[in-house]
This record gives sequence, C-alpha cells and structure tokens, in this order.
Amino acid sequence: MFSEKKERKSNMEPGTTQNRINEGTRLKGDVSSTGFFRIDGTIEGNVNTPSKVVLGKTGIIIGTLTCENADIEGKFEGNLQVSGTLSLRSTAVVEGDVVVGKLSVEPGATLNASCVMQNGMTKAKQNAQELPRDSKPGLFNKQQKTKEASALPK
Repeated sequence: MFSEKKERKSNMEPGTTQNRINEGTRLKGDVSSTGFFRIDGTIEGNVNTPSKVVLGKTGIIIGTLTCENADIEGKFEGNLQVSGTLSLRSTAVVEGDVVVGKLSVEPGATLNASCVMQNGMTKAKQNAQELPRDSKPGLFNKQQKTKEASALPK
C-alpha cells in the first residue's frame, strides 16, 4: 500500500526555505543550509549556503561567508566569497577579504577590504592556468630578458 519510497535530495541545490536569525540572537559556530538566509542578529563563525544571504542593518557576521548572492546592509568582518552578485547597501560596513563575481556598491557603503572579482576561481587557480608549466612566477629578470632579446634573429 505504501511501497513507493520518496527519494530525498541530498545534494547541495539551493532550497526555497528561509532561515532567519533575528535581532538579539547571537550564534557562535558554523552555520550551513541549502536555503536562503536573513540575518539580523550576530554570527561569529562560518556561514555556508549555495543560495542568497541578506545581512540586515542590525546584522553582524564575523568569520567566513560563502554563498551565491549577498545583500549586505549591516557589518561583516572576515572572508567573503560570493560566486554571483554582492550588493553593498549604503549602511554596509565590510572589512577583510572579498572574492566576488559581480559587485554593486551604493554611495555611503564602507568597503575596507582586498577585493578580487572573478568567476568562482581563486586567484591562485587562475594564475596556475595562465602560466605555462615550465615558467615560474617571480620578479622581472633583466639579464634573462636581455639574453632572450639578443638570441632573436636580426
């Protein structure tokens, strides 16, 4: 009668559920979900979701935030990794390291961070793909360049 078993999704696809951390709530530790986050409280730790995160005006995150899209109105300190669009509202304060696909900043927002814009790849991975295997990253070597130039046919 009830022989059909429903398969549960165990992959990390974005969910439609909303997670809310209200003002006055303080969490310490790592938070992970497949759904959308609205944060008006304080989180000290790592937040990870393949969906969108909204950090409200009273919201604070100290740690690492990894998500697809983010709207920030509150305060963020740490490492921010947004594969899609990061929107900084006029009340936003961001400090730390930021890696984004796209960046939108309203006048009045504070961004005291090193910011890298790319399509989901870390800078090290990008550099590794751009350099030939036999070349080594380093400083400009004037003697080597002079030797290479003199070896060219005239």
